[in-house]
Amino acid sequence: MSLQIGIVGLPNVGKSTLFNALLKKQQAESANYPFCTIEPNTGTVAVPDPRLEKLAQMEGSAKLIPAAIEFVDIAGLVRGASRGEGLGNQFLSHIRETDAILHLLRHFEDENIIRAEGSGSHPKEDREIIEMELILADLESVEKRIDKQKSGLKSGNKEAQAAVALLEKIKEALQAGRLANTVKLEGDEEEPFRAMQLLTSKPVMYGVNLSEEEVAGADLDKIKGEIGLKPTDVLVPFCARVEAELIDFDGAERQEMLEAMGLKEPSINTLIRNAYTLLGLITYFTVGPKEARAWPIPVGCSAPRAAGEIHTDFEKGFIRAEVTAFKDFVELGGQKGAKEAGRLKVCGKDYIMQDGDICNFLFHV
Repeated sequence: MSLQIGIVGLPNVGKSTLFNALLKKQQAESANYPFCTIEPNTGTVAVPDPRLEKLAQMEGSAKLIPAAIEFVDIAGLVRGASRGEGLGNQFLSHIRETDAILHLLRHFEDENIIRAEGSGSHPKEDREIIEMELILADLESVEKRIDKQKSGLKSGNKEAQAAVALLEKIKEALQAGRLANTVKLEGDEEEPFRAMQLLTSKPVMYGVNLSEEEVAGADLDKIKGEIGLKPTDVLVPFCARVEAELIDFDGAERQEMLEAMGLKEPSINTLIRNAYTLLGLITYFTVGPKEARAWPIPVGCSAPRAAGEIHTDFEKGFIRAEVTAFKDFVELGGQKGAKEAGRLKVCGKDYIMQDGDICNFLFHV
């Protein structure tokens, strides 16, 4: 399963610096001028999960394979991107290809790091610039779709009528300055809505790039208010410069640096886990002497489909799954202890996987 989250924001907010920190290497060029990034950089990032380490320790696994997601470092948008400013059409198409958005905002001042022309004077204004450009691009797309359906409307085509009704609903929201993902959908509208791949229909989380002095004690509620976010919006504070510096440290030195800043772990760990959840993913595990592995699957995934992540034959020939919850596995000393305690479940094709399930699949070819 390969799902992508696009890193979006104005130029010089720290996108490429953060991207390099996520990958723990200098893959994307990071420089103090706008449009340092033109073509998107894509990288696979491991999802930090202490449960996997615990399972590997219990079973003596020789190898650990974490779940992973893809981040895409997209060039900075500017005011007027929806009209093609700053190669805006090209950059907007890169966003369209992703499954979710990480919207980065700069919340510090540094005279050595220039603000791009067209940036706002405050993070709230910067957020509004980006969101308005995405809204305007979506509005143009929706209006074109409505025009294409006009012939069907004249002939009384019911599918065209339903399509236009949905498009008009979306258009009204966009014209009011609201994102498409705020539109209330009826049951039969969800599939065609997803098929439109509108920029503002994607799930969004926010990252706020703070100074080194502010990041440890960041008041998220206060920052959300300053940026104009809802209390329910996901916001992760970080200092891109510090996260990039941590690339060069390992073990005790890294931990010492974190503790000096008042942090328990790198901020990007929190960001990665939130991105994983934003993409609608949960994790199940397989574990044994050779390897302990975390498998990303969508929320609501059935047992056969989860088995298919290992191999298509597992899904085609699925018989049953032996499932143990992570908590039971740890507390009862593994699968054998869970089975003896009656906590190992034998599940059929209709079983819906839960986050943290430890599985053994039985199948025939």
